[in-house]
Amino acid sequence: MRFRPDKLGVVIAALALCGVLLAPFSLFRANRIVPGEAKSLLDSLPAWAGLLLLAAVIAASLVALARSPAVVRLAVAAVCLVALLLGIGLAALHLTPPENSYARVSPASGFWLLCFAFALLAADAITRLKPKPLARILFLAAALLVIAFVLLSGSWDELSLLKEYANRAETFWLEAGRHVMLALGSLLAAVVAGLPLGILCHRTPALRGAVLNSLNIVQTIPSIALFGILIAPLGWIALNVPGAAAIGIRGIGMAPAFVALFLYSLLPVVANTVVGLGGVPRDVNEAARGLGMTDSQRLWRVEFPLALPVILTGVRIVLVQNIGLATIAALIGGGGFGVFVFQGIGQTAMDLVLLGAAPTVLLAFVAAIVLDALIDMNAKASNRKTTA
Repeated sequence: MRFRPDKLGVVIAALALCGVLLAPFSLFRANRIVPGEAKSLLDSLPAWAGLLLLAAVIAASLVALARSPAVVRLAVAAVCLVALLLGIGLAALHLTPPENSYARVSPASGFWLLCFAFALLAADAITRLKPKPLARILFLAAALLVIAFVLLSGSWDELSLLKEYANRAETFWLEAGRHVMLALGSLLAAVVAGLPLGILCHRTPALRGAVLNSLNIVQTIPSIALFGILIAPLGWIALNVPGAAAIGIRGIGMAPAFVALFLYSLLPVVANTVVGLGGVPRDVNEAARGLGMTDSQRLWRVEFPLALPVILTGVRIVLVQNIGLATIAALIGGGGFGVFVFQGIGQTAMDLVLLGAAPTVLLAFVAAIVLDALIDMNAKASNRKTTA
């Protein structure tokens, strides 16, 4: 019988084998800023661990190539990802000289390529399983628990990333709070302002074009430029409006970053509200009118619940967008994870850049999965109401 490999499995196997055979697994540096020495997988780990991980990668590549069951593919991907997380920690312990606090060991391109390959394998397996929204959240929770276990177990303590964190632990959580505050606060403000504006645009077609075109113009302004544009007016308000400076309004800092993120957030919220309300079936509206409902009752009891999945899609877009854009706020003193990114770039310390970039990516990933699950649950509930 002719062997027919899985098409995506071919890509995954190629990435995995390239990561383990051609690319360096880790990077050893005498200190945090000097150029590093690339180490292969077998050179990075003790002999037993290197051979075991190599065998696991090859076996997983064969599973990816074959048309294997989705459950098997998911289990193999999970085992390999955990092995990689533990392996890079062991590599740091193996390569760091005893009692040397200056040496740094970082994950290299091979490690990231392997992680991407097996994360792709896991995502493909989960897609094939077609889990319900709650199951997707449980998969996410399991992945976060594994990451938390690796971090709390101390197996990564010798990695340069964790050494950078240890030197900035208090600052890290302070900037994490600012990052979340900027992303969620601007989202909340955009929802409070954007929902009524979207309803108004839906009910008043003559206003719709002007509002959406104005918000589209804001979206075309680069984020750095918008931050800069807001410095002058907010600085003037801080100097001339009594009490403005006392509540945090200044030309630099969180205020211009918050306003910029709020302005960027308005278009998805307003546009999705208009589209969601416009997509409510006419016969449903007519039935509600026939039952004697007023315009307000139809809006909140019929139209808004049916439009909610589309509105939540806009909220998801905004949240993921704001988590990423909040990184740039550090350039104008807004804080957030961007502080570490730009400090690392200035010091040529890539692990410090990673300290800011990794949690930003993780936050955006978690937000996207959770909101996608909520949107699916709400859409199914809306469909049940419509059919009923």
